[in-house]
Amino acid sequence: MLALSLAACGSDPEPEGNASDTDAPGSSETNSGEEMGSISGTLSGGGASSQEAAMNAWRAGFQQANPDATVNYDPVGSGGGRTGFGDGSYAFAGSDAALDEDEIAAAEAQCGEGGVIEFPGYVSPVAVAFNLDGVDSLNMSPETIANVFLGEITSWDDEAIAADNPDVELPGTTITVVHRSDESGTTENFEEYLHTVAPDIWTAEPSGVWPVDGQESAQGTSGVVGAAQAGQGTITYADASQVGGLGTVAVGVGGEFVPYSAEAAAEVVAQSPRTEGTSDYVYTIELERDIAGTYPIVLVSYSLACTSYPDEETAELVKGFLGYVVSEEGQQASADAAGAAPLSDTIREAILPGIESISAG
Repeated sequence: MLALSLAACGSDPEPEGNASDTDAPGSSETNSGEEMGSISGTLSGGGASSQEAAMNAWRAGFQQANPDATVNYDPVGSGGGRTGFGDGSYAFAGSDAALDEDEIAAAEAQCGEGGVIEFPGYVSPVAVAFNLDGVDSLNMSPETIANVFLGEITSWDDEAIAADNPDVELPGTTITVVHRSDESGTTENFEEYLHTVAPDIWTAEPSGVWPVDGQESAQGTSGVVGAAQAGQGTITYADASQVGGLGTVAVGVGGEFVPYSAEAAAEVVAQSPRTEGTSDYVYTIELERDIAGTYPIVLVSYSLACTSYPDEETAELVKGFLGYVVSEEGQQASADAAGAAPLSDTIREAILPGIESISAG
């Protein structure tokens, strides 16, 4: 069973704003069937920094409906979240990549065999974002994006970029790539995209660790965005909700250039199949990266939990909080706060049984 260390997240500040009205976000009942208002105690989780804005909104809504409950979330990154969940430091976690076999085994050591719950809680486009004076948006083909991030294209006026942007006056500024220094599910998602759409160029197998040496790096989503904002000619990849005033790339897919949007990201998820061969309460998605009219660089960030916890208080907190996360109200809260793509009713119905199964003992 999970050996919880509720102090692991430290003193996470109380979330501000984004709280729903008390009669709106499941103030009497969550989609998991857990009574709201009666839930109390402290719940600690951690993981993907991409979820931070959405997580603040979820915490605010859940805590407003349950004044005696406190939810802490440490945005240490996906790798830290998976590790913390696997070693029992976190009661729940967020990960921008699905658990691999070794990570499932580590999680089952805490949750029991077949006791791991994994489902998409947060879906968002990953923006290719840049800082270039006078330029707010650019078109780039998959091959161009791959060569830029490999360091093969080094100047903003390179002919490959210019060919797709004939009406843009491009400077000869040097391109500075900024990538994540920490193990990151966002990195893994971005690499999966590049490896899928430009396999002859991006030959490295996708992982949470950036494979190119000698480039600028920073920790966490806020770190790479901050580094890109601080430099001129920089380019990075980050959850779209956090890129602020940086310029963004419309990505070539299906013969057109598609800018990021929650709607275009949601359509990719809706048209992509569930991974085969997983257990009943593990719902992961095999993303299709080449569907015309959709935005192909999509982050599906998973929530991790156990079907069983050592005590009733923790079980009720996890069940109630995750039930709120996937509810229509919770998904709307993350859409409003972070521009996330709400889960479809079909996906929600498929993952609710896992949340419903959470109990103590």
